[in-house]
Formats: sequence, C-alpha cells, structure tokens
Amino acid sequence: MTRSGQGHHRERHDPHWVEWLTGLFSALLIAGLLGWVGWEALTRQATPPDLSVTILTTEKTSGGYRVAFDIYNTATTTAAAVTVVGRLREGDRVVEENPVIFDYVAAESKSTGAVLFANDPAGRTLEIRPAGYTDP
Repeated sequence: MTRSGQGHHRERHDPHWVEWLTGLFSALLIAGLLGWVGWEALTRQATPPDLSVTILTTEKTSGGYRVAFDIYNTATTTAAAVTVVGRLREGDRVVEENPVIFDYVAAESKSTGAVLFANDPAGRTLEIRPAGYTDP
C-alpha cells in the first residue's frame, strides 16, 4: 500500500490483513485438494467399464424414427470406442439393426445419443444395448 505525505510516496512494508487472509485461504484450499486427490489415488480401485443404456424418447423424423438414449458408465475406468447397437424385432426376426459409436464414455458419467431407424419402433420389440468398447 502506498502512502503519500507532502508529495512523497512511500510503500508500507507490512502486508494488509486481507493479503494474509487470502494467502491462508489459498494455502488451505490447495492442501485440501492435494489431500483429496492423493486419497482418491491411494484408495480407489480401478474397475472395468460397466455400461448400461436407458431409452429416453422415440420421435418421428423426416427420414424415419429417432430413438434417444442415455448411456451410463458407473465404473471408475473410461471406455473408448463404445459401440451401442439398436435392434427392432418382430418376434424372433430382426427387422432393423443400427450401431452407434461413442468416442468415449468417461468414468462415472453419462453420455447421450440416438439410434436412427427407417421402420417405426411402435408395436415392435426395441432393444438398445452396449455391444463393446476398447481401453483408452
């Protein structure tokens, strides 16, 4: 902080209490984050991707039908090149099958996508499931 007196400026050498408070808060925050990251690194076990799909909506589009879905990965490991397959069945016969590929589905997260069908899913058995992934 600069003080002026009789046209002269001079710096204060003792820091203001706000500077001390800011420094203390920052140091505690950094120490807490480092402790949390370290704890997670030491105690969390890596589990292989555990993928599941929930169908959200079915909508008619100009080119057919769009079935939107969420894909969840509840594991602690990311899955890459995730393939999701959508199938329409009438009894035992597969009417239509279309894959969707996600670049990745991060650990403990969800992603959203859609399968596009030419045939109407109404009155048919609709199945959307994860079919495979690679380790990143």
